[in-house]
Amino acid sequence: MRLSKELMVGAISLYLGMNTVQAAISAEEVARLGKDLTPVGAIKAGNADGAIPAWSGGITQAPSGFKPGGHHIDPYAADKPRFTISKDNAQQYKDKLSPGQIAMMEKYPSFKLNVYPTQRSASLPPRIYKATADNATKAALSDNGNGITNTIVGIPFPVPASGLEAIWNHIVRFRGTAVQRWINQAAVTASGKYTLVKLVDEFDFQYVREGVNLEDLDNILLYFKQTVKAPARLAGGVLLVHETIDQVKESRHAWSYNPGQRRVRRAPNISYDNPGTASDGLRTVDDFDMFNGAPDRYQWKLLGRKEMYVPYNSYKLHSSDVAYKEILKPGHINSDLARYELHRVWVVEASLKDGDRHIYGKRVFYIDEDSWQILMVDKYDNRGQIWRVSEGHVINYYDQPVLWTTLEVHYDLQSGRYLVLGLNNKEKMYDFNITRNKSDYTPSSLRRAGKR
Repeated sequence: MRLSKELMVGAISLYLGMNTVQAAISAEEVARLGKDLTPVGAIKAGNADGAIPAWSGGITQAPSGFKPGGHHIDPYAADKPRFTISKDNAQQYKDKLSPGQIAMMEKYPSFKLNVYPTQRSASLPPRIYKATADNATKAALSDNGNGITNTIVGIPFPVPASGLEAIWNHIVRFRGTAVQRWINQAAVTASGKYTLVKLVDEFDFQYVREGVNLEDLDNILLYFKQTVKAPARLAGGVLLVHETIDQVKESRHAWSYNPGQRRVRRAPNISYDNPGTASDGLRTVDDFDMFNGAPDRYQWKLLGRKEMYVPYNSYKLHSSDVAYKEILKPGHINSDLARYELHRVWVVEASLKDGDRHIYGKRVFYIDEDSWQILMVDKYDNRGQIWRVSEGHVINYYDQPVLWTTLEVHYDLQSGRYLVLGLNNKEKMYDFNITRNKSDYTPSSLRRAGKR
């Protein structure tokens, strides 16, 4: 029987060793969406002590003064921290902290969590809510959980029964339809030195296009193009990805353009634990967007829903008034600019399968119940030692109602270095209104995109 109640704090495990699809939820459970559950399956009510308020729709209109195309005004600028968690008092709050957060405080006494009032800002377009309800009675995992079927546009599994269902909700969640973003990446040394890598990313999310049918996608989830603009030694390089839904059935298609050689080549290593673009080895390909790609190398276990202090409503880190040097500090980003709140998250544990290879022996994901965005990841080496900690600092955008990262931070506890992806305080803002078609994402288009 499929688990439908919100009391999922106890351990729930479902390892997918079978080749059949999973049953969809009942019509009675679907009827709860928009009532005691939000349209994407979160608990609508607040928590027992009121620290988490009820969800009332999230941010559905921009604050006064916001101009489309500009940086997003902080709607909660008047909020003051409720308290601060540091190494000195971490044990007092440990039941709501991740092992990674505690490890960060142990390594860096200056790392702290300024905890603000919880604001359930997450919102999505009405068509995503409708599609989620439409999907819920028929969506299923296929091919041992490596694919999904009978689902389109919305969240497939608003009431997940397994870790794989929860991670698929993150993989296909709404982030706009066609989006362009101008961002910087910085690999920060232990002493705080860094070089900005300027990137222009484009996403064309085929799965969420209006009127699309799953059969129309031909196993393509999204198109992605990334162009390097600086530094000079990397400028002009372009990566193109056709992201497949079932990557075991059909691997993602990737090509790269090298401006020095003026050649387009297949890029078969854009997968799993190969190093991410210009990341100085501080993140893997599947660390991008907190997790992406094929889930087949791990056993996935749903540990339940839990209240935790997580990065949220990070408008201060996003502000155009903040310089990059104010964010990037030795050891970790500037804790005074980060905002944490108490939210309910789904906790999913991924353990490397026997006989499979990945640099991470285990990963634990903390997924926002209101948006299905991964907010934190604890990553362990193959000796079982915590190695890396990732944070997704999110805001709810106004151009499109969507909660998405403004900053990804990947900390390496062993080397003392970290990687920041998404710095855009001094850049053009995300454009959620670009118009693209399939011809813009062909290998022959790379040479044009790579011109310096």
